[in-house]
Amino acid sequence: MTAPSLSRRSFLQGLGAAAAITAVAARSARASRPPLAGGAVRFGTTAPQGASFPDILSLWQDAEALGFDTAFVYDHFMSMFPGPPASERCFEAWSLLSALAARTERIRLGVLVTGNTYRHPAVVAKMATTVDHVSGGRLILGMGAGWLGREHTAYGIPFHTAAGRARRFAEAVEVIRHLLTEERSTFDGKYYTLKDAPCEPKPLQKPHPPLLIGGTGRKLVLPVAARHAQIWHFTLRSNDAAEVRRLCADFDGICREIGRDPAEIEKATSLDPHLVEGSPRNLFRQVRSLVEAGVRHFILLPTGDHVLLRRFAREIMRKFRTH
Repeated sequence: MTAPSLSRRSFLQGLGAAAAITAVAARSARASRPPLAGGAVRFGTTAPQGASFPDILSLWQDAEALGFDTAFVYDHFMSMFPGPPASERCFEAWSLLSALAARTERIRLGVLVTGNTYRHPAVVAKMATTVDHVSGGRLILGMGAGWLGREHTAYGIPFHTAAGRARRFAEAVEVIRHLLTEERSTFDGKYYTLKDAPCEPKPLQKPHPPLLIGGTGRKLVLPVAARHAQIWHFTLRSNDAAEVRRLCADFDGICREIGRDPAEIEKATSLDPHLVEGSPRNLFRQVRSLVEAGVRHFILLPTGDHVLLRRFAREIMRKFRTH
């Protein structure tokens, strides 16, 4: 005996109900996510280079279950540090990110950061839109000027001076914002051009996914972050809270110079996983001192150690969320 077939009308009604439920769930998920700027402290993690895809996926799913807010991959084609051939294993960042987006549900995700030298910004805009849809609107669009010279040499990618890379980066950010927000984009820059270019579909997040800009170059990179970013990421030169306070104050000053409220931009930095291996009390004090200096987003540098990840969630994250 065969099962009764559904009528076309019933089938379409079922599809409509499913779509409505999916839309409500997506809106609820987006509404429940924490704001990108403000007083809340957020915590993230990164995927270790050289790990297998199953290991990276397992780490991300564990981070999501533990309540981490964000997770990132790195944009490199080889290891950042020279070593034996086996150590050069490295997935392409945006392909990896799309796969991870499809296998997670809540955690916000991105590339820390996309090297502008590797791809035309129009291609980055299309990739960003795709991952924003795959993730249900969870993408953080991380961008940087590019820095690893030996990687460019190995693959024949043009590697300009620091100033040249920064100027191209500044223009690329404008190109991406045009494409993500305008019906058709025309742009006539020194390095990039667009001619009545479409970018459809648009990202789920409006007006575009939050833009994270990484770097500390005062003359060229910081003004771009001050003008365009929702998140500014910098690498700590030391754990001295006074130095971080000076760095944050300098950035705030640049924001005010261009007419942007510094409070609109979340300050993010990375934490060396070796710090987590020390005294939880000392690490909590250190993170708290950086919070008082203006940092609101802490990203744990690569670790494949689930025990360490869980310890950080238990001994550091939980304390900040109960204070």
